[in-house]
Amino acid sequence: MYKLESKHVDFFYGASQALKDINISIEENTVTALIGPSGCGKSTYLRLFNRMNDLISNTTIKGEVLIDGLDVYAKGVNVDSLRKKTGMVFQKPNPFPKTIFENVAYGLRVNGITDEKLIQERVESSIKKVVLWDEVKDKLKKSAFELSGGQQQRLCIARALAIQPSVILMDEPTSALDPISTAKIEELVYELKSKYTIVIVTHNMQQAARVSDKTAFFYLGELIEFNITRELFTNPMVERTQNYITGRFG
Repeated sequence: MYKLESKHVDFFYGASQALKDINISIEENTVTALIGPSGCGKSTYLRLFNRMNDLISNTTIKGEVLIDGLDVYAKGVNVDSLRKKTGMVFQKPNPFPKTIFENVAYGLRVNGITDEKLIQERVESSIKKVVLWDEVKDKLKKSAFELSGGQQQRLCIARALAIQPSVILMDEPTSALDPISTAKIEELVYELKSKYTIVIVTHNMQQAARVSDKTAFFYLGELIEFNITRELFTNPMVERTQNYITGRFG
């Protein structure tokens, strides 16, 4: 069984169709990159899996979006529970105006966990998973805003991990970062896939080639090609993919 699937998904913002008949199946413990020019539907597609598009008025979805075989848009689905399964990391680091510790603990407290020993353990293990512990262990009570941009983004990933999701959705997580911080996030993505299923939107095709197992190329709301990353970049099956990755358009 696939971890994530979309079957014949159409998505509309009002009368404007943003996604057209999208069919993708994503295996567990893999990294899938979504590439394509701006406005092609990548981020819209990513946000289907945690129903973030629900926050936008006048949207319509048709088709099925599945996590572990269950349609996340079926009647009776608890959206809060769904979002616990799907950690989200955004384009710009968005720490809360709290301490480093409380940033990571936030999701646990919101979900009703009050056991301070458990919170302490989960915060520490999450910060260690993003290879930030040695940098922040002596300043956990300081503001998260004191960290560099790259550190803030790793902190946001730790915050996503603390609620123990099975899926991590990343929307251009390195676009606001310098090359060294970007490399650290990429290494981290590679490490995390042993425990999580990761979908990453990126404008950086070299990044897609470095971190992902499979790549989906979107164009004008359509899925043009979805294949093993190496194959898609070295031997694309569709001419439009070839034109995009060689810089002829986009």
